[in-house]
Amino acid sequence: MAEVPARDPPQRKVGGSDQADPQDLFNLLRHAHIFSAVVQEILELKLLREASPDPLSLSQFHLLKLISLNGQHQVGQVADFLGVSAPAASKNIDKLERLGLVSREQCKGDRRAILLASSRRGRQLVKRYEEIKARRLMPVLDSFSTKDLRRLTHLLERFSVALIDAEDTGEGLCFRCSAYFDDNCPVTHFHDDCPYQKVRQPGEGSVMAKEA
Repeated sequence: MAEVPARDPPQRKVGGSDQADPQDLFNLLRHAHIFSAVVQEILELKLLREASPDPLSLSQFHLLKLISLNGQHQVGQVADFLGVSAPAASKNIDKLERLGLVSREQCKGDRRAILLASSRRGRQLVKRYEEIKARRLMPVLDSFSTKDLRRLTHLLERFSVALIDAEDTGEGLCFRCSAYFDDNCPVTHFHDDCPYQKVRQPGEGSVMAKEA
């Protein structure tokens, strides 16, 4: 499916005569929560349990996915991405290491720095998860036109950005895109510090692609 064109920076709306109907607000929030729950329960947790023989939390899998797609990272960088403390990140890393999904290595340029790298098994798990998800999604996507899908994408982004804009909490906030990074992420219009972008390695291709 073709990529959605790049977006313009969101414009803050000033004033306005339309007031949201209470029933419309109720329906919006109801379906927003349903959508969020469906994505997490069906597209993340259920498929993760199917793809992985080991019990992994979503945070642990997101960490594995980050490393598998973008190469080596320091523990501190990973903690920033997950939005947790270094000790909390280390606990997640310990489990991934015990399962043989990641490994710790000393940085050649700085022996004090510990780098994380995904194992072949870890990369295969991420690849298997993405393949299962693509198979499950295709029949669903086929029931929508390209125009409808792009419209839905636009409205989801617009609503999310409007919530951030209204609360004025853009600083340090991440959409938790689960490594579906977009160089035109709308959050960057509020600040210049994307937690995911900081731990990416610009210019490098996907590690998984090299393992295909």
